[in-house]
Amino acid sequence: MNKRLLILSMLMMSATWFYGQGPGRERIKTLKVAFITERLNLTSEEAQSFWPIYNEHEKILGGIRRNERIELKSQAALLESMSEEETSELLDKYIALHKKKYDAQKDFIAKIRKVIPPKKTLLLLKAEEDFKKRLLQQYRKRKMGGG
Repeated sequence: MNKRLLILSMLMMSATWFYGQGPGRERIKTLKVAFITERLNLTSEEAQSFWPIYNEHEKILGGIRRNERIELKSQAALLESMSEEETSELLDKYIALHKKKYDAQKDFIAKIRKVIPPKKTLLLLKAEEDFKKRLLQQYRKRKMGGG
């Protein structure tokens, strides 16, 4: 039981900490757009079709992340005092939210592959992961170095 609570707690916190609201959120979005644009080398035709689909997808994921914070992270501090039934219900919410994310990603890829080639679609997925890694490295560097 304790192991299950610990795992659930760690999963919830790690899944949501990265996406929190912050003062640099708009700057990060701008950097992400530039990073993706550079990595994909989109033609003007591709970019015209790509960005509306991408932005809509980001909006959908933002809503899912907000639900994660509201429904899951807010209850993570209460795990120790929750009953078996309550933790089971929380775990079900966690699974449902991850299914929503998966379904959103699947839908996004189906749409995006109609406007950019499969190779650029895969480059996009890689660019998003690379951007997250770079952002995390910068965060760690600032935290460790003090600035």
